[in-house]
Amino acid sequence: MEFLDYAFMQRALLAAVLVGITAPAIGIYLVQRRQALMGDGIGHVAMTGVGLGFLLNTSPVWMAMGVSVVGAVMMELIRWYGKTRGDIALSMLFYGGMAGGVMFINLAPTGSNANLTSHLFGSLSTVSESDVTAICILAALVVLVTFGLRRQLFAVSQDEEFARVTGLPVRALNLLTAVTAAVTVTVAMRVVGLLLVSALMVVPVAAAQQLTRSFAATFAVAVAIGVSVTVGGTVTSYYQDVPPGATIVLLTIGAFVALTALATPLARRRARAAAAAQPGGDPAECVIPASREAAGRAGV
Repeated sequence: MEFLDYAFMQRALLAAVLVGITAPAIGIYLVQRRQALMGDGIGHVAMTGVGLGFLLNTSPVWMAMGVSVVGAVMMELIRWYGKTRGDIALSMLFYGGMAGGVMFINLAPTGSNANLTSHLFGSLSTVSESDVTAICILAALVVLVTFGLRRQLFAVSQDEEFARVTGLPVRALNLLTAVTAAVTVTVAMRVVGLLLVSALMVVPVAAAQQLTRSFAATFAVAVAIGVSVTVGGTVTSYYQDVPPGATIVLLTIGAFVALTALATPLARRRARAAAAAQPGGDPAECVIPASREAAGRAGV
């Protein structure tokens, strides 16, 4: 484990662990809301913040966070009020964010294609001490929101109308979810890259759902998968000299395939056991409304 002797690897591993925790933690709510690609859109917008950071000679991480938060809020507003032309507005926002980032980086005196590539796909050697400080602060914020408000966020993600009837501030919670997703993109930028961060939000959750039957278990397993693949991908990147972001995403997809293959026979066995335990003459069970059934299974 000689890689721990290098300061840049220590910083990269710490960042990788934080990314492995935060990305699935917010991703589980995006998957429930059927907004799996939201992280990808925010990543496009965050590129403008990175470019502005280089142009104004300020921290690209903090600048990317500010721009991505504004972009996430705009995405939510478009979702509420955009109606039929909302998809066009979102497309302009996403591609405009990417184009703005490329333009600003090229206009910056210290900007280069190498800077662009490292932010798009991740880079171990570019994780500085100031980046680690920013990542720790932002990761703590993400964990505080996703774990501390898990009951409210779960309710809104499952059924907005039901949550509104129960008195929850649905729009405020939706905005909070979008802002937290934007912060998570900024956290993952150095390790996974802006173009690949969405995969780390979504795929560990999808993999965990193959084995788990409750929200709490899915949350825990998804975070465990996230930490495992980010650390494994970072170490593999060091030894094999391959891009860390691509390595982490491929490991995540591999975990999904493996757990799917494992879950298929288990699901069949459970189905046969349930069928054998059900007497033939018993009436069918009553169907519970989706939102209440989900809340009952959540374990939150």
